[in-house]
Amino acid sequence: MKDSTPKTKKRVLSRDGSRPFADVLPALLDEHGPKLYALARRLCGNETDAQDMMQEVFLQAARRWETFRGESNPATWVYSIAARSCGPRKRRRFASDRRMPAFSQIAPWTESTVSRAALGGPVTAAEKKESERALHAAILQLPQAFRVPLVMKEMLELPITDVAHALNLKQATIKTRVHRARLMLRKALTGELKQVEAPDPIYEKQVCMDLLQAKLDAMDRARGFPIGQEVLCERCRAVFKELDLVQDACAKLTAGKFPDSLRRAIERSSPKRPENTPRRARMRSRTP
Repeated sequence: MKDSTPKTKKRVLSRDGSRPFADVLPALLDEHGPKLYALARRLCGNETDAQDMMQEVFLQAARRWETFRGESNPATWVYSIAARSCGPRKRRRFASDRRMPAFSQIAPWTESTVSRAALGGPVTAAEKKESERALHAAILQLPQAFRVPLVMKEMLELPITDVAHALNLKQATIKTRVHRARLMLRKALTGELKQVEAPDPIYEKQVCMDLLQAKLDAMDRARGFPIGQEVLCERCRAVFKELDLVQDACAKLTAGKFPDSLRRAIERSSPKRPENTPRRARMRSRTP
């Protein structure tokens, strides 16, 4: 018997700038508008600035669309515009762009405590609220060179390869910046949670550092940790659990609804192609 259930047609995004932006815009808004808007709300701090940022992002995308050559996914390209646009707004809110702390200041192995939650303890509603607030504030305080890759990887959940391509940086550079940003956010998030005495490590420091690097690499690939839990000491397991809490919290920051009124405003402000005039014909008409 033939299935009569109506099928939802999936929009296909053009991989280059050959289609008019007005044709691609509905798919971008359908698939990525909610996450971009939730991101804008978190980074701007209020609805008005978030809506202004969204309109600005898609206006910039429309203006630059014909320069897009398809080296990356169109959504990634728009995400990179959004992530970069956070920089000027953030600098207007804060007097200066702080330097990233030295690795020795954010590495976990000099600490005498870990969060109770990392050892399986309970988290109160007040602790959860304060830790999320601290995480949000810490993201805003990251230097732009670290914040943008972190936002694209952890909040927009893009692969390291896409982030590197969008920002025109080497993958190794992106990995280094994301890893250091994660460690800084770990300190901010867990600083608001109940602390207990850290278990003693059972390995030499270099072994623990190698395990930490393996954990951060696994987070980049969105895969489980490749080394069995029985190999890890209790301290390593606690630190890695805290890093997982950071990654989960970052992903949740993009939850939210995309207002219909904002979508209509973006569609109205997007440049329109002259009706019934193919793009190639318009290009030919401008050729002397």
